Amino acid sequence: MTKADDAYVLLAEMIETGQLAPGAFHTESDLVAEVGIGRTPLREAVQRLDRDHLVRIRPGRGIEIPTNSVEDQLRRLEVRRSMETLAVALACERATDVELMRVRVLAEEMAEMSELQPYVAAVRETHQLLCEASHNEYLADAMTPLQGLSRRFWLAHVLDPGEEVSSGKALHLELLDFIVARDSEGASDASIRLNDYLVASALGVATRKARLGSRTVPTS
Repeated sequence: MTKADDAYVLLAEMIETGQLAPGAFHTESDLVAEVGIGRTPLREAVQRLDRDHLVRIRPGRGIEIPTNSVEDQLRRLEVRRSMETLAVALACERATDVELMRVRVLAEEMAEMSELQPYVAAVRETHQLLCEASHNEYLADAMTPLQGLSRRFWLAHVLDPGEEVSSGKALHLELLDFIVARDSEGASDASIRLNDYLVASALGVATRKARLGSRTVPTS
């Protein structure tokens, strides 16, 4: 990878995990110091992050880390639903034996996980492997930022890490098992069930916010 690629990956993960907080503004100098990469590759990375909706370049104000609303998440998941259904079908058809071995190993490792941090890393790797195994660079380029933005929303709203790992892991393992078996129909159905779970989680966030708002409304 180039230095610009390194800067992109580092900044994307910092945005995803909340190290760069939503709504905050940064200068190029801030981010150069943050990631330890020169100004030119960092500028290239920021321009790419802007195209991928991970930052907003605000002339005269700096680099903004966008807020991340329920409505944003639901619109992303609408797109992910169809794209990932296609990706898993292509992966079942096109994955090499080496790629399927990597998927199998990842599934075995994920099955033993109970802590949130390693599970998040495994989810990130699942998305990466799915993109690679589809062998369609245009699909992968479109999916990667959507997946990162969706993970960002998910991580910001985890209430019970243990329950989140248990529930999400079961859905991911089902998907990975179907891919290893090259079962396109099963993998597509599993992908939709995973998407449904993420939609339900986002709607749950909206419900909690609505309840909290109703408690702060003064009564006459």
